[in-house]
Amino acid sequence: MAYRRLIVATLFLLAAALGLEAASALRPPLGLDAFMPFPADNPLTREKAALGRKLFVDPILSADRSISCASCHDPERSFTDERPKAVGVFDQVGPRRVPKLLNRGYGRSFFWDGRIPTLEEQVLQPVINSLEMDLEIPEAVARLATDPSYPAEFQEAFGREPNAEDLARALASYVRTILSGDSRYDRFVAGAAEALDDTERLGLEIFRGKGNCVTCHLGPNLTDERFHNTGVGYKDGRFADDGRFAISGRESDRGAFKTPTLRNVAQTAPYMHDGSLATLEDVIDDYDNGGTQNPYLDREIRKLGLTDAEKAALAAFLETLTGTVQEGLRP
Repeated sequence: MAYRRLIVATLFLLAAALGLEAASALRPPLGLDAFMPFPADNPLTREKAALGRKLFVDPILSADRSISCASCHDPERSFTDERPKAVGVFDQVGPRRVPKLLNRGYGRSFFWDGRIPTLEEQVLQPVINSLEMDLEIPEAVARLATDPSYPAEFQEAFGREPNAEDLARALASYVRTILSGDSRYDRFVAGAAEALDDTERLGLEIFRGKGNCVTCHLGPNLTDERFHNTGVGYKDGRFADDGRFAISGRESDRGAFKTPTLRNVAQTAPYMHDGSLATLEDVIDDYDNGGTQNPYLDREIRKLGLTDAEKAALAAFLETLTGTVQEGLRP
C-alpha cells in the first residue's frame, strides 16, 4: 500500500512539474488531437500563455513600436491578414503571404519553407526580420526590462527577469493555445449527419475522391505538414521563390512549399504562399487545371476534370471547415 501511495505521489509531482494541469485546460475543440505537444523545458502554464498573449498584441517588439504580432496575425481573420504579402515596419513588403497560426502547436516545422523546427525558435524570427518587426533581441529584452509591468509578469511566469529565452517561451506558449475546431465538418464526422447538406456532402466526396485533396490535406489539422510543388509562382522557366529548395538543397524541393491547414480556409483569402489566388474558386480552378507545369511538379497534381457543379460543391464543403477559434487558457 505504501508503495502505491509513493507511486501516486510521484506521478502527481511529475504532472505538476510538466504543467499538465494547465495543459488540460487547453481543451482542444472537437476534431483536434486532445494531446498538445510541448518541449520539456517549456511546459504550458496559464502564466506563460497570458504573458505571451500580452506580448503578441504589444507593439513594443517592433523597431518603431508601430506593429505587433497581431498586426499581421489578426485574431479577427483567423490569425492572418488580407494582404497577398506580409507588410512590416516602415511599410516594407516581405516575399510571402502571412501564414495563419491556427493549430500551429501541432506543427512539425514552421514557415512556408519549414526552415525552423520548433515554435520556440520560430516566434522570434519575425521580431528580428528586417522586413517585419526589425528589432534585435537584446533591444527587445532591454525594453521589456524597463517597462513598468513586464518584469513582474516575467517573474510570475518564469521566476526571473525578462530574457530572450523566456520571451520565446512565452510567445510559443500563447501560440499553442490558438486553436480552431468544432466546425460543421467536425460535427458531421462525429456522427451528426444533419451538419452538412447534400451539396456539402458531395463536396466532401470530391475532397476525398475525384479532387484528390485529401492526399495532402489530411488528419485532424487537414495538412500533412510536408512540402509540395503545385506550380505556383512558376513563370518563364523559373520560380520567383524556390521555397523548400533554399533550405534542403534538393532539386526535387525547388518550388515546394508546406501544405497549410485548411481550418477556417474560407476566412483566409488570398491563398498560396504568394497570395496570388484571390478566392477559393480560383484555388479550385488552379488545381482542376493541374497546376502550372514545371520540372518539379508534385506527382499528385494533375488535371481533375471537375464539372461546374462539382467545383461549387467543393467550395461549399470548404466553407464547412470554418470552426470555433479559441486562444488562451481558460479557467
